[in-house]
Amino acid sequence: MIDFFIEQYKNASTEQVALESTAFVFGILSVYFAKKENIWVFPSGLLATTITVYLLYQASYYGDMTMNIYYSIMSLYGWFNWSKSANKPVVQITRTSKKEKIIGFILFILTMAFTYLVYVFFDYKLEIPNYIDIFTSGIFFTAMWYMALKKIENWTLWIIGDLIVIPLFAYRGLGMLSLQYFIFTILAIMAYLKWKKILNKYNQT
Repeated sequence: MIDFFIEQYKNASTEQVALESTAFVFGILSVYFAKKENIWVFPSGLLATTITVYLLYQASYYGDMTMNIYYSIMSLYGWFNWSKSANKPVVQITRTSKKEKIIGFILFILTMAFTYLVYVFFDYKLEIPNYIDIFTSGIFFTAMWYMALKKIENWTLWIIGDLIVIPLFAYRGLGMLSLQYFIFTILAIMAYLKWKKILNKYNQT
């Protein structure tokens, strides 16, 4: 396993390793802060996704790159939405309504269509990993929107998407990102359980 990661970075530049390491650390911090309902989820996530946009552009993974641009934008929106009160979060953890589920599904479909068009725009030959990328883009787009609204279902979507992209990034030779998403999965499961406990407490009161 160690040789697997070392081999992938054998010919990598110092800049690439440094950037991936920074995105790795701040990406994990972002999920940790989300679990804690801490507003620092957004600035830490913004830094991680901005770096990841650059790295994925360099690697010509345009679908993932486009999604990380969206994550950056939604981090700014979520930052604003969560910081409406200086002392405590105005937005409480809730479940998605029927309307929000429908909107989420529509976003899922539209995102897949848009990601496909991004690949077409860059005249990229689509293979199986790219179609997986298109599918997970739809999952992550909806998850990020639910995160900004503090909907507990965001964690379910993150878990599903993370489990899909772990082997995908490993296959592409992005070992650090693969390891990062493995850690994301564990943190997302923990976060779901914690948010569910908080939500149950809200419902009791």
